[in-house]
Amino acid sequence: MKSDIEIAQSVAPENIMTIAKRAGIDEKYVEQYGNDKAKIDLSLLGESKNENGKLVLVTAITPTPAGEGKTTTTIGLADGLKKIGKNVVAALREPSLGPVFGIKGGAAGGGYAQVIPMEDINLHFTGDFHAIGAANNLLAAMLDNHIYQGNSLNIDPRRITWKRCVDMNDRQLRFITDGLGGRVNGVPREDGYDITVASEIMAVLCLSSSITDLKERLARIIVGYTYDNEPVTAGDLKAQGAMCALLKNALKPNLVQTLEGTPAFVHGGPFANIAHGCNSVIATKMALKCGDYAVTEAGFGADLGAEKFLDIKCRFANLKPDAVVLVATVRALKMHGGLAKTELADENLDALKKGIPNLLRHVSNIKNVYKLPLVVAVNRFPTDTDSEINFIIDECKKLGVNTVLSTVWADGGNGGIELANEVVRLCEEKNDFTFCYEDDLPLAEKIEAVVKKVYGGNGVVFTKTAQKQLVRLEELGFAKCPVCIAKTQYSFSDNPTLLGAPDGFEVTVRNVKISAGAGFVVVLTGDIMTMPGLPKVPAAEKIDVDENGKISGLF
Repeated sequence: MKSDIEIAQSVAPENIMTIAKRAGIDEKYVEQYGNDKAKIDLSLLGESKNENGKLVLVTAITPTPAGEGKTTTTIGLADGLKKIGKNVVAALREPSLGPVFGIKGGAAGGGYAQVIPMEDINLHFTGDFHAIGAANNLLAAMLDNHIYQGNSLNIDPRRITWKRCVDMNDRQLRFITDGLGGRVNGVPREDGYDITVASEIMAVLCLSSSITDLKERLARIIVGYTYDNEPVTAGDLKAQGAMCALLKNALKPNLVQTLEGTPAFVHGGPFANIAHGCNSVIATKMALKCGDYAVTEAGFGADLGAEKFLDIKCRFANLKPDAVVLVATVRALKMHGGLAKTELADENLDALKKGIPNLLRHVSNIKNVYKLPLVVAVNRFPTDTDSEINFIIDECKKLGVNTVLSTVWADGGNGGIELANEVVRLCEEKNDFTFCYEDDLPLAEKIEAVVKKVYGGNGVVFTKTAQKQLVRLEELGFAKCPVCIAKTQYSFSDNPTLLGAPDGFEVTVRNVKISAGAGFVVVLTGDIMTMPGLPKVPAAEKIDVDENGKISGLF
């Protein structure tokens, strides 16, 4: 069996100008990065006369640690739509180097449903993440320099909330002390690093609609508080102009292609268990302008990525999805049915039946909370048996759940034709898309709405610290912001060991902070790490490059 990278390297990509033409993009908007990738100028959005296409969101049930194939399904669905003669553009997130070198390996799809050049996309690509890291760290440097140079803003070094970042899983940098070695080396203080995808700059870039909007959002970022407990912003430090200059090109979406030549924007990628987990607003809007169908994805399970796509991204960008695809896998359902990760390759219909309630809760949320039409795509893996696949489809049909089999990993676009036809049908249905909560609710009630309506919990427990923070944020004028709940991706609850569809639980909110540039309130539950670590055997050990520059082992 060929590996993902071997499959990707067996296909000769078409020239990116051909892909741009296929997407209806005039060459004047195309900035080539070699022959197989390009950035698209932002002026396309303002100058395009095209009507918006249909917006299709791909999400998933609660995942296992290895991921369940949302990106693969998104790409395969786009190729399937192309196979049935539809004009389609995909909009995907950029992979972070952390997971690439950590557990998951590459993240550009899999099998015969991939975007290429997968090596570039998984590694440095067009430098967007480097620019985001540079802008983040410029702000950190200007903040510490301001304190060192006399601290005219009266910043309390013990109340600095801004961290440095690097796009790598490096647990050693979570908590550090810097500024040591005497006065000329800065002011000693406790500090730390986040992974770049957890930086607020990433969320800001992905939610910005223009250079002007980006600069305004950067200026609003709160980096810490004064001795009088007043917020200090990047604008107070006069950092927004230089930061925006670093991000000027990173704001432009990246155009690549699938193995079958379907145009795809790959742009931005905040984690969904920490931030809002979606590709950029600009890339999604460009896909809608360039295709009759725009297929996009949201990170992790529907309780995280889809909830934030719908309640944050759609709210800010005035987007309305036309259909939702919920990806389910045999192995994830068996894990939710009580099997250990090491037992997932063995046929077990009893575990499957016990795991199906997880799928049903996600289905109910999309249909009943957000009022959107939905199809479940059963994403087939090589270890799945016919009995297991048929069991899921039969059980779902008994329960009235719209379900189709997807074999895009093995068959590419041909394996997504049935799914594509169902998506086209769903897109013609009228829907009454509704948010989970309204803007005017107090922040605590917004959090409670998500926990009760989406997670299926009984309610929320706020620590005393969180209660004080909520009061302060509402005093500062952030009461109408949406909430971005950071929790484990492995459970509906804040406890990663509660699998399936747990009930009777309460979610504990430990801390609440404002991402003023992004425009949402971050709600921290459980033990969420903003700087992951590498596993005992990192994927990086298997990655290599030969003397001709050919990369191997990238999944």
